[in-house]
Amino acid sequence: MNKVFTAAFATLALGGSLAITATPASAAGRDGVCQSGEFCYYFNSNNKGSVSDFTGSLANYATEQPSCYDFKGPGNGKGKCIKNSAASAWNRSNKTVRVYFNSNYSGTYQDFKPGAKANLIPALKNQNASHEFGPSSSSRVNMSYALYKPKTGRLTCAFDGYTSTSGRHEGIDFARSVGSNVHNLMQGTVINVARGANGGSGLSTIAIYNSSLNKTLIYLHTAPSSSLRVGQVVRTGQIIATEAWRGISSRAAAHTHVELRPGRQLRAAKSVGDSHLQNPNPNAFWRARGYNVR
Repeated sequence: MNKVFTAAFATLALGGSLAITATPASAAGRDGVCQSGEFCYYFNSNNKGSVSDFTGSLANYATEQPSCYDFKGPGNGKGKCIKNSAASAWNRSNKTVRVYFNSNYSGTYQDFKPGAKANLIPALKNQNASHEFGPSSSSRVNMSYALYKPKTGRLTCAFDGYTSTSGRHEGIDFARSVGSNVHNLMQGTVINVARGANGGSGLSTIAIYNSSLNKTLIYLHTAPSSSLRVGQVVRTGQIIATEAWRGISSRAAAHTHVELRPGRQLRAAKSVGDSHLQNPNPNAFWRARGYNVR
């Protein structure tokens, strides 16, 4: 399970433009020199040590050579993977850059305005897992709040975030407490309701299909509302369930699994023990619909 720390830190002003996703191919020009237009990590505090420079957002740095994004400049730390290893940063781009505790742009964060040069805050020093150019303004709503409003929950496992469980995690897990109202995140038509029962063999499912987007939103482990029926149109924000532990062996591990699938799907993709990832990463979709994935 990914590191999770849901309290958001923002030490500098928020940015407002859309993120540009970096890819390994676009990172080929990285040379370990912090130049104009780049966002740069430093291995040591006070902008010292080896440099790792970027011109776009990156959701996952990877953790092992030769596939990880590493420190390339001369000095202490050269050749080390940057994930959970940076101590300071310098933003030489013209956009605000946000550094996150988790991969896939979630968890605690720190914003660096254009030109800002600073140490990472204590919660992020050597705990950096992704960064985003031009992050959203504060008008976006955290998914954990939209799911459980008027109170918030916490992200417990990100998409493809298994670390101690075999397989590929096909959704995003949030938790608040057993009995908390669960609100729908995307309007659509209910195409499947399986109510299940608390305990490891009692998996519940709610599948909501949006035909205009050709996507299905699937919730697992909740207790579906008694009035919820196949064929019913449910709006965004509508209460559809309460948090439970249906399909989970322990009440203490109760959470709501939120899974976005392409096409019309009645059930979630298999996660535990399945090495094949069927669903694309949904984070960009959720951000485009006004949600922060945290």
